[in-house]
Amino acid sequence: MAAVNEDMETVVAQPKAAVPNPVAERETAVIASDEWGPEAPPDRREFVRFTRLHRTLHACMILSFITLALTGLSLKFSFTGWARFMSRMLGGFQTCGFIHRTAAVIMFATFVAHIVDLFKLKKREYGSWKALILGPYSMIPMKKDLLEFIGTMKWFLGLGARPQYGRWTYWEKFDYFAVFWGVFIIGSTGLALWFPVLFTRFIPGSFINVATIIHSDEALLATGFIFTVHFFNTHLRPEKFPMDTTVFTGQMPLAELKRDKPREYEALLASGRLERHLADPHPPIVVKTIRAFAWIALSIGFSIVVWIIYAMLFAYR
Repeated sequence: MAAVNEDMETVVAQPKAAVPNPVAERETAVIASDEWGPEAPPDRREFVRFTRLHRTLHACMILSFITLALTGLSLKFSFTGWARFMSRMLGGFQTCGFIHRTAAVIMFATFVAHIVDLFKLKKREYGSWKALILGPYSMIPMKKDLLEFIGTMKWFLGLGARPQYGRWTYWEKFDYFAVFWGVFIIGSTGLALWFPVLFTRFIPGSFINVATIIHSDEALLATGFIFTVHFFNTHLRPEKFPMDTTVFTGQMPLAELKRDKPREYEALLASGRLERHLADPHPPIVVKTIRAFAWIALSIGFSIVVWIIYAMLFAYR
């Protein structure tokens, strides 16, 4: 009996085998230590956040929007010196009109290409519009976005921790649907001004005057918003300053994903899908070229804001 008790005590005293943690193992395998170990170097791969099509459409949106802003504001503030100088650089006010309409066609085409891609995405990955619109990666504002907004305000005031953002933050969703609003309002009124004879066949002629005001002021609002609020949220936040190149390269470091999108990172890690979204960094020359393009766009955008403020304060008629 004593021997049996001794054996039982020996069994109880033995340490229990560690329960395997597949999530921790995947995290260890995917994200190596930042320090160079003697056996394995750190994983330098990056998380692919945007596809090549997304980056191409965004570049087309940048080029078309900046072109529309430059030519449109040159016409709106034609009484200012900078607008006259800009129009001369572009070939005159009439040429500015031609360039403006060409850029509008590019923006319309970019918007249509995105809508077509949404249909393909629904068919390829979601199977139904409900899953696409109401799923975890939905761009539709939901209750959690309101809670994250409130949490962010508390964080700004030092009253709480930073929210655990997912793939899309509330300000990214706002920017996304601002494009839909802008294309509909500014685009429809712009078409009415471009083809007044066609539109006045089924709407009153006085609408052309209304369309002129809506098109001009809404475009001014959109330009000011993009080159201030959007630029700050994307590039000038402390953790992103002076520039966030993710939307240009399509990739972001894993440490940045874990910091900025912790809820998405944890979901991908837990499901084992993180590995398939990793890729090698772009060559340095590619990154430098992308940064040069981005800096030019940012510089033009900030210059336009300065010109608008000058025109509104000192030369507006």
